[in-house]
Amino acid sequence: MAMNLRLRDDQAEALKQRAEQEGTSMNAIVVKAVDDYLARTAQQALVRETALKQAAKWRELMDRLK
Repeated sequence: MAMNLRLRDDQAEALKQRAEQEGTSMNAIVVKAVDDYLARTAQQALVRETALKQAAKWRELMDRLK
């Protein structure tokens, strides 16, 4: 899928320089950044969901221990 990405001039220049330093394309860096973001937020969502389930499971006990 193609899309447009609007970067500030300083972001575009920094991305271009980093791509040159790493010997890769700007696109490859952006795709990796998106993959990293999706993996990180998926993990955060899983942790949040698990924490909420455990909090509900143990709520009565925690209330009694206050």
